Amino acid sequence: MRRFEGKVALVTAAAQGIGSAVARRLADEGASVVVTDLQEERVGGVAASIGEQALPLRVDVTNRDDVDAAVAAAVERFGRLDVVVNNAGGCIVSTAPEDSTSEEWHAQLDLTLVGASRCIQAALPQLVKNRGNVVTISSVNGLAAFGNIEYAAAKAGQIAMTVNYAARYGDLGVRFNVVAPGTIRTPNWDNQPDTLERFEKMYPLGRVGEPEDIAAAVAFLASDDASWITGHTLPVEGGVLTGPGMIDLSTNGAYKKSY
Repeated sequence: MRRFEGKVALVTAAAQGIGSAVARRLADEGASVVVTDLQEERVGGVAASIGEQALPLRVDVTNRDDVDAAVAAAVERFGRLDVVVNNAGGCIVSTAPEDSTSEEWHAQLDLTLVGASRCIQAALPQLVKNRGNVVTISSVNGLAAFGNIEYAAAKAGQIAMTVNYAARYGDLGVRFNVVAPGTIRTPNWDNQPDTLERFEKMYPLGRVGEPEDIAAAVAFLASDDASWITGHTLPVEGGVLTGPGMIDLSTNGAYKKSY
């Protein structure tokens, strides 16, 4: 399929895992791709694997100047911008929720939620001009109780933000959707193979997800095949939200205080 022939996409946090799989999938389908990440060397490697249709950039989504410069570079290099994939984020608060500080909350929200909004704001003129779209990578944590409260709140915020952007800009032809992954086999789990094995048993489909599973969902929502879909969240989660396989949160018990 060449659903993105002549289109330009910008993908954040694309140095590895989900982001790199998304960048490669969109490029395989014909897109020119702006591959961004804080990890400059790795993002360069991803761009090199794609070829001349990729532009690697070091971008910090918590810095509006970086984000504005990335959008400008996309337009300068490729002449337009049609798709933004908000993948930057992560669980950066490791303390128990009753012990987390205001600074930790602000850092989590700034990276995951406000960072996605910065990318949307910077790209909006191009998206309106080209009737483009945004796909934001949220999480099942934003849909159900899987722990990591600060992270979950930021991911739920992405979903609410997407619904509101979709309502506000739909009449201009700009679409906004969300992919909510379950557990995905990314480098973040490299030092926790036992955890992944335990999680596999809790998914009705019998495995955790692969980055390519998410890339396929993003490619669908970003393509014209989804031209009448906006404001929606697509869970890609191996059935974990169906109930019986819900992940056991008892491991968080060590954090619980007695009152």
